[in-house]
Amino acid sequence: MKKIALLGLSLLFTLGALAQETKATKEAKKAATEKVEKNKKEADKKMKETEKKATEVKKETDDKVSKAKKDVKSNSASLKGQAKSADGKAKAEVNKAEAKTKEKATETKTKVKKSAAEEKEDLKETAASKAAEKKVKDKVTGEYKGKKVFTGPRGGKYYINKNGNKTYID
Repeated sequence: MKKIALLGLSLLFTLGALAQETKATKEAKKAATEKVEKNKKEADKKMKETEKKATEVKKETDDKVSKAKKDVKSNSASLKGQAKSADGKAKAEVNKAEAKTKEKATETKTKVKKSAAEEKEDLKETAASKAAEKKVKDKVTGEYKGKKVFTGPRGGKYYINKNGNKTYID
């Protein structure tokens, strides 16, 4: 029991000794806090200076605005005319832009449409497509683009294209 008590007391004394701050750490902490305070004071000074400059600039702009308002009152008739002309120009630009988009849309539609010759070529049956049709055991249920439409075992509708492949409809 004495040994346990001595061990506990020795641990307390060693921890107490290690927990105390040394002069070096105290001085380092003190120096750091002094630097922080110094930086804080400098920052406060800079903030006050910028606030003063901002208020001066604000006063100057307020003066300029008030002068400009006085000038506007004297030239209000000419400004109204200028505003109307600006509105008219803006509407004209919008109309031009809409016309251009419509033209582009029609151009793309014409590009998408196939020529009559291309459509006829698509409708032509080749030997591969004829052979594929003979191999198909599905029911013929109609016609699509001049080709026989078949219905598969699960209800899918398709036709045989010129390459002999199934092209599904719907």
